[in-house]
Amino acid sequence: MPRWASLLMFALTSVVILTLVHYYLWRRLVHDTELRHPWRRVVTIAIVLCGASIPLAMWTTRLVDARLGPHLGWPAFVWMGYQFLLFLGFLAVDVLRMLRWSARQGRALVQSTPASVPQTAPLDPERRRFFARVAGGTVATAATGTLAWGMREALKELNISEVAVTLPRLPAALDGFTIAHLTDIHVGNTISRGFIEGLVARTNALQPDLIAITGDLVDGDVPALAYAVSPLGELRARHGVFFVTGNHEFFSGVEPWVAELRRLGITVLRNQHVRIGEGDDGFDLAGIDDHDAGRFGGEGPDLAKALAGRDPARELVLLAHQPRQVLATDGHGVGLQLSGHTHGGQIWPWHYAARAQQGFLAGLHRYRDTQLYVSRGTGYWGPPVRVGAPAEIAKIVLRAARA
Repeated sequence: MPRWASLLMFALTSVVILTLVHYYLWRRLVHDTELRHPWRRVVTIAIVLCGASIPLAMWTTRLVDARLGPHLGWPAFVWMGYQFLLFLGFLAVDVLRMLRWSARQGRALVQSTPASVPQTAPLDPERRRFFARVAGGTVATAATGTLAWGMREALKELNISEVAVTLPRLPAALDGFTIAHLTDIHVGNTISRGFIEGLVARTNALQPDLIAITGDLVDGDVPALAYAVSPLGELRARHGVFFVTGNHEFFSGVEPWVAELRRLGITVLRNQHVRIGEGDDGFDLAGIDDHDAGRFGGEGPDLAKALAGRDPARELVLLAHQPRQVLATDGHGVGLQLSGHTHGGQIWPWHYAARAQQGFLAGLHRYRDTQLYVSRGTGYWGPPVRVGAPAEIAKIVLRAARA
């Protein structure tokens, strides 16, 4: 499918979903609570404007002027997080109401005689309005508190997650080799140059032997975001800085971004491998394109091509954006795969959907002979909110089994 067609389909689907979600919120906050004028009109207009701000921010910065990003992005994406939390809260209330109604109906059926029909008295309008207002106030208060906490979690100083991984073929001379793993930074509407400068300083302070960036670096094209991304050229590691594509690079124009990152001195691995270390005291590092690259006219991930010509006796570390790409590693001798993409769920309970799609959510896993580390992400996508999934810089410490 052409890139423009995929983007158009995504845009139309997003608008339909957003419209339905905001209508649901209007029903619960305005209609059911029977708000009186002028509050009824004020809240209705606010819901409409806030809902419209999300596609406006996402597409105006792409199609009109990227400099509008920070001005439109912060209010739109904060609202995106808030409306998601409101939706979850009201959905939970409705599920509880449905369960309560089902239980009442079940009891009535059990207690009824063959000649009788269970009757449920309609709820008094005053009581219905009272319960709707209590539910609305409770959900809004809980969503506001969760939003504030989640924004604090998303915007605070990044955690350093140190993870030791023992690799059977790693030379003893490389025991303790460190990889700083960055992923899912999503430079764009609410993540700008200041964040990248801080990230570079924090990463360099770890003095890693190698830096790996596993995709979804940007949400926008090179002219719009080159200035914000440029501090990545200051990343320093003895064995270099390496990058593989994520799905958002294909949304944002992958070829110009590959050229820009290479201009910054970052090695982009697209179905390729390189040798790390000297002679026998080394390992191979491979990188493959994103799982969905083929949908956007790309070559797609090709592990066999990436590993062509390598010595299978050497240890192998693979960079792949999506965790599910580990399913293709069987028989290829991959000792460790580093991935991102899931954001660790970012906002609970999105954790369950991310795990269902990918099979892995976050942390260190094993798939047959391959160990897999899935980062929760270094930035965030969309809402500047993280609930139950703190961002991280992963410091991967490689251990040699023979050390």
